[in-house]
Amino acid sequence: MNMSEEQARERISYLSERINYHRKKYYLEDSPEISDYDFDMLLEELISLEKEFPDLKKADSPSERVGGYVAEKFEKVRHEVPLKSLNDVFSFDELFSYIDKTNEFLGHEAKYAVEYKIDGLSVSLEYRDGVFTRGATRGDGIVGEDITYNLKTVKSIPLLLPEKIPYLCVRGEVYMPKKAFARLNAKRDENGETPFANPRNAAAGSVRQLDSKIAASRGLEIFVFNIQSSSGAPELISHAQSLDYLKKLGFCVSPSYNVFTDKEQIKEEIIRFGENRPGLEFDIDGAVLKIDDFAERERVGELPHAPKWACAFKYPPDEKKTKLLSIEVNVGRTGVITPFAVLEPVNLAGSVVSRATLHNIDNIRSKDIRVGDTVFVHKAGDIIPEIEKVSLEDRKADLEPFEMPENCPSCGEKTVREEGEAAYRCVNPECPAQLARSLEHYVSRDAMDIEGCGEAQIAQLISAGLLKSAADLYALKAEDLTKLERMGEKSSENLIKSIENSKTRGLARLLYGLGIRHVGKQTAKSLAEHFETLENLMNASEETLTEIEDIGNIVAKSISDYFSRPGSLHLCARLKEYGVETEMKSTKVSDALSGYSFVITGTLAGIKRDDAAKLIQDNGGKVISSVSKNTNFLLCGSDAGSKLDKAQKLGIPIIGIDELYGMINS
Repeated sequence: MNMSEEQARERISYLSERINYHRKKYYLEDSPEISDYDFDMLLEELISLEKEFPDLKKADSPSERVGGYVAEKFEKVRHEVPLKSLNDVFSFDELFSYIDKTNEFLGHEAKYAVEYKIDGLSVSLEYRDGVFTRGATRGDGIVGEDITYNLKTVKSIPLLLPEKIPYLCVRGEVYMPKKAFARLNAKRDENGETPFANPRNAAAGSVRQLDSKIAASRGLEIFVFNIQSSSGAPELISHAQSLDYLKKLGFCVSPSYNVFTDKEQIKEEIIRFGENRPGLEFDIDGAVLKIDDFAERERVGELPHAPKWACAFKYPPDEKKTKLLSIEVNVGRTGVITPFAVLEPVNLAGSVVSRATLHNIDNIRSKDIRVGDTVFVHKAGDIIPEIEKVSLEDRKADLEPFEMPENCPSCGEKTVREEGEAAYRCVNPECPAQLARSLEHYVSRDAMDIEGCGEAQIAQLISAGLLKSAADLYALKAEDLTKLERMGEKSSENLIKSIENSKTRGLARLLYGLGIRHVGKQTAKSLAEHFETLENLMNASEETLTEIEDIGNIVAKSISDYFSRPGSLHLCARLKEYGVETEMKSTKVSDALSGYSFVITGTLAGIKRDDAAKLIQDNGGKVISSVSKNTNFLLCGSDAGSKLDKAQKLGIPIIGIDELYGMINS
């Protein structure tokens, strides 16, 4: 049903309120009231309405947290107030010396604020009339990079302040919580990607993603610790007072900031921070000491690179010596075979450690880690045990270098290591260790879209022995399902119906659902359009595959390898037997735009961008994501960004939606 603008305004307001409520229940109170799917549906409806009625989108819309903006590069930002670094001290003697000299200069014992030194990435946030308008990296302290769209996805950054302050610039530290860091590295290990060394490294890599959806997926947070400059804000006289004010505005500030004059109390506070460090949800590498009084800061002054009114106390790394008893391997759900160390138990950062990640064979070789070695172990991000280095002076002469297994320990198939990759993989699509993950991908919304068959249902079906491959889904009967926990007659019938409906999704979605390495949604669509049947694709040579635009040697080899394996051929044959469509479902209505490639930017009049893309494709054209000299047309709406600038520089024709209709009709 078409909505009026007033109806849309009311619906957008309702959806925003519900989404914010459920986010709070999920993230802050750990008591979700609706499923992830239902939450996604609320968000999807909001995004759809905001595209249809762009004037109704508010600056603090929940959709801003999702990301989706793709930058071609980051613009430079000159900081109005430099974002300087801090001078470090590494002992209490050095710290006391700093305090004594500062107090002597001031002529009395100053008050010092002590707070956590968050191990993250320093950024500036700018607000105009209470609206978040720009965020930038620290860079060299003078010039940083504009990462506004990525920072909008950080849920602890307020997009709208409760006060309409004409101008406010604050400084904070973007960080990755330890749990998010552990999840991210586990996923990277599963995918055979190089893991991040620590949460700071992970946070820095996340905020500098050109695609803000990637930043949104990383679970970043921020602590704001300083007001850089302001216009129209209240006059503040101390650091503690400024943090109280920032909290009132909705910013997250350091969870602990106490003020002391006595050196011994300062020492006790820093020791307390260190003792509490393992239990914190974020990584710290020290404590920051700052003169609390702003007037006294002015008197003490600053150096070109750092203020004289503050310093950072750095903790020594927590690492222990222990013995490496053996190296074993796990098969991840994507087939990546990951080695791990079995250690003589050692107490590290508040817990007993007996295992440590080794990531991949390249990491083992670069550190020359051998079974029987004495090794130094630390916790990456205070959470993931990792071997830092080997104690070579303790090494025995007969220790042999470690080699990865030639066969998968789960299914016995030959392991492979592709050129340029660190990971060894089992490429058998029916390997038991990979089954759950491959099935979750197969049934996902962008693949075969089997509603009601989520992670929990798949786990149940595997446990009951009903699923050993994707093809087994089509052999399920309602009476099989009703025997399972929380699967009544109605829900079982609905799932069987959804499985049956998935047979007609078409070749493109089937190819994506098969989970062939390097084959995403767009590549699957290109393959389906070119080969039209699964059989044609299975018989295609690598050379034939590389003739398709956007498919290079690596992707071609991955596709060819997939269809050369007996397990893959067996799976595809069974899917066809069960009636799964293996031919291209064409929606093409004309060839009016054949041979032309389009980039879409801005808000189009009267049509959503997704619908415009489908319109182009249905009439033989191609939609690409970025502007280059090979782009034929830029389809441009209002509020266009950098793509418009680039198209103008390259002399690419710029058209509106009416001109597109004209091209199709002519």
